[in-house]
Amino acid sequence: MSGFLRSAVRVSLGIGILQVAIACVLIAASRLDRRPSATIALAKKEQSVVAEFPFIDVHTHLDPTDTERSIGRAVQAVQAENEAGVLFLPPPLPPDSKNPYDYEVLRSVTSGHGRELAFLGGGGTLNVMIQQAMGGEAVTPELVKKFRAQAEEILHEGAVGFGEMAAEHFATGIGTYYESAPPDHGLFLLLADISAKHGGIPIDLHMEAVPQLTRLPNGFASPPNPPQLHANIAGFERLLEHNRGAKIVWAHAGWDNTGSRTPELMRRLLSAHPNLYMEIKIDPAAPGKNSPLEDGGAGAIKPQWLRLFQDFSDRFVIGSDQHYPEPVATAQRWQPVVLLLNQLPPDLRRKIGRDNAVSIYHLTAITAANN
Repeated sequence: MSGFLRSAVRVSLGIGILQVAIACVLIAASRLDRRPSATIALAKKEQSVVAEFPFIDVHTHLDPTDTERSIGRAVQAVQAENEAGVLFLPPPLPPDSKNPYDYEVLRSVTSGHGRELAFLGGGGTLNVMIQQAMGGEAVTPELVKKFRAQAEEILHEGAVGFGEMAAEHFATGIGTYYESAPPDHGLFLLLADISAKHGGIPIDLHMEAVPQLTRLPNGFASPPNPPQLHANIAGFERLLEHNRGAKIVWAHAGWDNTGSRTPELMRRLLSAHPNLYMEIKIDPAAPGKNSPLEDGGAGAIKPQWLRLFQDFSDRFVIGSDQHYPEPVATAQRWQPVVLLLNQLPPDLRRKIGRDNAVSIYHLTAITAANN
């Protein structure tokens, strides 16, 4: 072989090795990024998609240690996302929470921003009482009196609803916690009566769907989660039947961690219970099961979900579970619900995006500001 040919072969082999090395690096990099494709797609967008019609987000959380910044970011988001309003609520806190807070923090939300912001209360007080009762505290007449007085105080301070309450709440990672209480617990039934007394004040309920005794789904640690989950759908229906004047808003439709909150189950419950409403949440970082959108929250609306929205057009609202200030380096939860809203027919978009929230939560100030 001539010297020229030998040199050509060496160059060709060198290029081939380099190409293989580059391919290996790319494959390794793709394996390191195990985020759902929806998260990657949304995170790479240079500009967020804005809602085509002003919407109200009825389920958001703030940082109780920096309410001023949280409120400031939420007010900015109202403009940036084309929102008509934002509702804050405390998470369903456990009795041993390290940062307990409730309406006493959130009532400052409406100060100067009543045309854009409102709040719910009870996650840091009423929910704690229920969880304490599950821990062995007796439901005495004194506890009932205290619970009722606390609920009335929350409404007196300006809350537009009760929440966030928990009937089945998974610990999903560091800093989260497991909570469980039968949805037909006596204190939940009492809260339904208080809701009805005040014209159907909405109760925001966090509850993973568990139709029958089942094992904890894969992907969740035990402890702190239990190895088995107790059935709760029958108890949930007893809560709904207890007082039809109460409005129960089942949080996080579209973010299903058990695989049981299917469009079929929700359709059956909505058909049977006229006082049941649902919030739509899509988490691009953790889509869960039974998302309304293809591709884990970045694609087209699934046909069975669109039919559900159309058949129960007055029973759904947007409840993104967005946190303010927004977490950094991740896709925001409000973005995929906007992607969903923008795909709905205009009349349906208006109802689910804004009008249903105005009606359910009696948002007169926000309504006046957006008409």
